Amino acid sequence: MIFFKRPQYILSWNGKTLNLGKKTLIMGVLNVTPDSFSDGGEFFDADRALDQAEHMVALGADIIDIGGESTRPFSDSISEEEEIKRIIPIISKLASRKDVLISVDTYKSRVAERALDAGATIINDVSALRFDPKMVQIAAKRGVPVILMHMLGTPKTMQESPHYDAVIGEIISFLEQRIKYAVDNGIKRELIIVDPGIGFGKTVTHNLLILRGLRAFHTLECPLIIGASRKKFIGKIIGQENPHEREIGTGAVTCLSIVGGVHIIRVHNVEHNLQVTRITEAILDAKSHSR
Repeated sequence: MIFFKRPQYILSWNGKTLNLGKKTLIMGVLNVTPDSFSDGGEFFDADRALDQAEHMVALGADIIDIGGESTRPFSDSISEEEEIKRIIPIISKLASRKDVLISVDTYKSRVAERALDAGATIINDVSALRFDPKMVQIAAKRGVPVILMHMLGTPKTMQESPHYDAVIGEIISFLEQRIKYAVDNGIKRELIIVDPGIGFGKTVTHNLLILRGLRAFHTLECPLIIGASRKKFIGKIIGQENPHEREIGTGAVTCLSIVGGVHIIRVHNVEHNLQVTRITEAILDAKSHSR
C-alpha cells in the first residue's frame, strides 16, 4: 500500500516556531460559551475553563483553541464586549501558567487584538477574514499565524440547504481567493493555515466527500487543519444524537485525516485522539522489516 507523504512546513513568528508535518498536532477545543453544540455550558465558568485547558495541555495538546461565541448551525452572534469578557481572563491566566500555543477562535478584530495582548498567538477565523474588514489589518500588523476556514454563508444560515456543483473544487477556489486577499493585505503566506470547514454549510455527503478528497487541498500549498470533532454528520451516520457519544466516530475521522495529510486535528477529547494519532502515524511510518 502506498501512503501519501504530507508536505512539511515551518511557521516562524515573534520568536515562536511551529513544525508542521513531522507529526500531527492536536488542537484542543475550549468553548467558553453557554450554547456550543458539544460542550456548551460545561466550561462557561472561568475556573472550570482554565482547569480544562490545563488538563488538555497535560494530556498532550499542542495548541489550545479558545472561543467565546458559538458558531454552531443557526446560532446568533454576541457582542464584542461579551466575547472579550468570556475569554480574556482565561487566555491571560493560561498564557502565564502553561507553555502552550493559544489560538483565539473569533472573527472579530477587536476580540482578536485583545486576545493577542493577553497571550494568544494564533487567530482562528471561521469567516476567513470576511466578516470584519479590520481583522486582516490586525493579523498583518501582529505577524501571527491565521487559520482561514471555508464557510457557506454565516453560522445563522449555513445549514439552510447548502448546495455545491463541485464541493472540493469550490472550496479550494474559495480558499485560494482568501489566501490571495490575506497576502495582498500584508499577511505572510507562510503564516496561513487552511481549513475546509467540515460542518460549516455542508451536508453529510459534502463532509464525506471532503474527507475522502483531502489530498486535493494540498494544492493550496498551506498547512491543513480539520475540525470534525463530535459533529452532527458523525452522529447521523452512527445514529447518535448525543455529541459526547461520537468519540469513536471522531477517532475514525482523525485517522482518515492523518492518512490524507492533515497537519492539525482540532478536537474536544485530546486523550482519545492523541492515541488514534499515535497509532495511525506508527502504521504510516512502519518500515518493512522483521524483528
